[in-house]
Amino acid sequence: MPIRLGLLAPLLIAATLPVWASGCNSSEQSEPTRPATTGTSTRTETSAGGIDTLEGAGTEPVSVQPEGKKTALLERVSVGRHEGYDRVVFQFKDVLPGYRVEYVKPPLRQDGSGNVIKVSGEVFVHVRMELASGFDLSKNEGELVYKGPRRIGGKQAGTSVIVEAVQISDFEAVLSWAIGLSDRVDFRVTTLDDPARLVVDFRNH
Repeated sequence: MPIRLGLLAPLLIAATLPVWASGCNSSEQSEPTRPATTGTSTRTETSAGGIDTLEGAGTEPVSVQPEGKKTALLERVSVGRHEGYDRVVFQFKDVLPGYRVEYVKPPLRQDGSGNVIKVSGEVFVHVRMELASGFDLSKNEGELVYKGPRRIGGKQAGTSVIVEAVQISDFEAVLSWAIGLSDRVDFRVTTLDDPARLVVDFRNH
C-alpha cells in the first residue's frame, strides 16, 4: 500500500534544524509502560544475562485508536541500541496519539507528488500516528514543534537492526514514519508517560 507524504512537510524542513539522533536514555527503560493492545504484554522480562527478552513481541500489526480529539504534537524522535533490542521513541508535547505499527512493502511514496521516498533497509515498518503532527495549527500563524531531522541513520546511533528512520508524511493530523531494518524481526510497542512517548522496540542481534 503506498505511503504518502503530506503537503506541509516541505515547509517544515530546514537545513539548520538540530540533529536529535541520540540513543534512548535510561529513564525510558525504568518508567512504567502501558499495553499497546489487548493481549500484548509490556512487562520487561530479562534473562540471566540481563537482556530484555521482549516478551509479547511479534510481527503482526499493533494498533490503538486515538482516545480524544486533541492532536498530539511530536517534539522529539530518538533512535538507540539496548541489550536485546533497538529502540525508536516518538516523544509528544502533551498527549499520545492513536497508532498502527506494521510491516509494509515498498514503494514508499510522497503525498501529492507520488514520488518514491528512499528508505535504507531490507524490510520496512510503518508507524502511522493519528491524531498527530509536528506542526501546531492551533496557533494563529502555526508553530513548528518538531525541529529534529526527518531522516535518522541507525549507524550513528549504534543500532544493529535499525538501518534508518524516515518521516514519510505529516498531513491532516496523520503523522507517519518508516523504519528500515536489516532483517524482519519481532517488534514490541509500548507507551510511556511524563512525557508522553510511543516506543517501538526491535529484537536485535
